[in-house]
Amino acid sequence: MLFQDLGSRQVVADFSGGTLSSDGGALFLRQVDSNLGLTMELARCFEDRRDARFVDHTLEQMLAQRIYSLSLGCEDLNDQERLRLDPLLAAACGKDDPLGLDRVNPADRGIALAAPCTLNRLELSNNKQSRCHKLPHDPQKVEACLLKLGVRCLPKHAEEVVVDLDAMGHLVHGTQEGRHFNAYYGDYCYLPLYAFVGDIPLWAQLRTSDKGAAEGVVPALEKMVAAIRKRCRKARIIVRGDSGFGREEIMAWCESQQPVVYYCLGLAKNSVLIERLAPALADARARRCLSGAAQVRVFRGFEYRTQTSWSCWRRVIGKAEVMAAGDNPRFVVTNLPAAGFKGQEDRERFIPQRLYEELYCARGDMENQLKQQVLDLQADRLSTHYLASNQLRLWLATLGYLLLERLRTLGLAGTDLARATVGSVRLKLLKVAAQVRVSVRRVYVQLSSAYPLQELFRLCHRRLMRLAPASG
Repeated sequence: MLFQDLGSRQVVADFSGGTLSSDGGALFLRQVDSNLGLTMELARCFEDRRDARFVDHTLEQMLAQRIYSLSLGCEDLNDQERLRLDPLLAAACGKDDPLGLDRVNPADRGIALAAPCTLNRLELSNNKQSRCHKLPHDPQKVEACLLKLGVRCLPKHAEEVVVDLDAMGHLVHGTQEGRHFNAYYGDYCYLPLYAFVGDIPLWAQLRTSDKGAAEGVVPALEKMVAAIRKRCRKARIIVRGDSGFGREEIMAWCESQQPVVYYCLGLAKNSVLIERLAPALADARARRCLSGAAQVRVFRGFEYRTQTSWSCWRRVIGKAEVMAAGDNPRFVVTNLPAAGFKGQEDRERFIPQRLYEELYCARGDMENQLKQQVLDLQADRLSTHYLASNQLRLWLATLGYLLLERLRTLGLAGTDLARATVGSVRLKLLKVAAQVRVSVRRVYVQLSSAYPLQELFRLCHRRLMRLAPASG
């Protein structure tokens, strides 16, 4: 192929480069996976009914191929048609022969990884019973696996663990099982429940959108709180969420636990709450008139109970905000003590203004994690017909996010990418041109000499190679 000449030189291109890869950092994913034991744990949630004599791809290798591909930005199964030829991805997935010369079928030799149809059968095995669909999974085990792996990433001696809850609408792609029109999103969608602790995902439950955000939260909290307390025995647990989770069943469950589970939840405004906040709104208007500020906030705390739905009086924090566009009252309900905890140095941490601005508003960071889930890992690509297989896809995308989060935390702490999105980590660290040479004794990966972040790559390599592999 001839291109525009460069001075007196011709510019010629062809496809004779040999075994090249554009994912030179894929081996980092394997190293993090080895430390976390992600694909090893996940493989235990599946049952392999295939005849071992005709198996080219182990269950663990297929799961690694799918999750690593998601982490590398190849979310569609169709991408595997070309990606399965990548020798570096094959090496990352644990293939003894990255060139695929040891395949059982002579027609497949030279192709190391599984085809799109093979991975599709893996995802659909819970919905179809045939001679081809022999890899069913146990949903309860996969759910517990994600929770176990996420909790394993929490520091053992943490004094406080804040569990952020949120629901996010994922649009469906056709007449899929469980589709329902949601007026808030203005389209047919699913409404999965997510739970994060900081950057670490603990829960990703696919739900139909015909129920509210609080649907199924209490059973999820029962499992999450038990797992967190097993890991962080002395930690104080705080559940945080928007007004969709400010429901009696959630608050009553938190209050009934021993030790108590604390909550800081948004509360939908009503005429009674606004009436209780009226003096604060008047105060804010007066302050704005006197100061000429664009906006003024005044905070008030008071006890409140609904007429029928709440079982007891609860502490409510009201934000009386006055802006040029008008009044903006907001409310939070909590069981955190206004005087703080005994023995805590900062006893004013939970006064109304600080509780709202520092604790409750910090839940907005979870939105950043969800955006990375959707924009960088395409977690909303739930395009199979069945609810069960879409749930599996959601779990796989969440595990892919966890893998990249661990790479960022363990390998890039203190660097310019320490707080980068997983998409930026992928682009700058994993997408590196490499030539792969396979001999009897080694797989030799020659990375691009022009790669601009070589020192960062070497630093990440040194840190990850110090990690011990997961036991078991």
